[in-house]
Amino acid sequence: MILRTLLADPMLRMLVGAILLAAFLPASGAGRDIAQTIADVAIFILFLLNGMRIARRDMLAGFANWRFFLPLIAWVFGAMALFGLGANFAARDLVPPLIATGFLYLGVLPSTVQSATSYSTLGGGSVALSVIAAALLNILGVFVSVPLFLALGGSGEGAIGAGAIGKILLVLILPFAIGQIVQTRTTAFIAKHKPKIVWMDRLVIAIAVYVAFSGAVTQGIWTRVGPGDWAAIVALVAAMLALAHGGAWLTGGALSLARPDRVSFLFAGAQKSAAIGVPLAAVLFPPAMAGFIVVPLLLYHLFQLVLAAPLSIRLARHPDAAGYSE
Repeated sequence: MILRTLLADPMLRMLVGAILLAAFLPASGAGRDIAQTIADVAIFILFLLNGMRIARRDMLAGFANWRFFLPLIAWVFGAMALFGLGANFAARDLVPPLIATGFLYLGVLPSTVQSATSYSTLGGGSVALSVIAAALLNILGVFVSVPLFLALGGSGEGAIGAGAIGKILLVLILPFAIGQIVQTRTTAFIAKHKPKIVWMDRLVIAIAVYVAFSGAVTQGIWTRVGPGDWAAIVALVAAMLALAHGGAWLTGGALSLARPDRVSFLFAGAQKSAAIGVPLAAVLFPPAMAGFIVVPLLLYHLFQLVLAAPLSIRLARHPDAAGYSE
């Protein structure tokens, strides 16, 4: 039942397909350079589209509701980053160094957009807050995640050089800024082609996963990461997931948020974005590194989908849930 539910998600099917393709037919040699160029162009287009469709008014609305959004930002880029740092330390003697770095990388990423919004709505959360939170956190993530990663010690095996920072400016921030500038002129285009743009998102992420995981395969991930390593990775990802959801829910309660707002805080605060994380890793790190670093993120993305569906159903049954009915 759980497997059927997961495979019904088009994004998950594409991620699984990209990983399987990389496992059996990895890009290597000259082919890897071509695949990386294709990925860079696709990521540029993705962030250009993001700039076009994330409304500036949503940002302004987010900053206006400071009682909700300031604690949410502190949770996502503060508490979750510290959870990632803790998992990084715990993993150092258990798994390959690049995968340990991946836990820190996971911790500094923003929330999902579509998934957090959808499950918050299903769970009786505030639709408006969920949409604005998704937009705000993802915009901040483009600018905050890398400096935070570096500040918390994202170096050594996962070192980021000046070239990578320049690439972030060119491939991520520049197209996003262009999209924001032309946004008022592209509203009708975005609305008309929304279904195609959603599929474009998924395709870009799948391409980035393929390139990153190809690098890991050519570097011998199947021989360098044994069964004991995988068990440790799964346990640490599960622990981060439990801390993320339990902590976000308790924080919402401590803030005395109304239940719909608290549900929105839970999903926005606990989920992590593969849509930002995988393309960003493809820009930040060489494929040989990126494939290992995104392993915790890909597993976390899978686990959060496993948890989100039954959790949202349970939350929706509460009498104070938005839209609740007997």
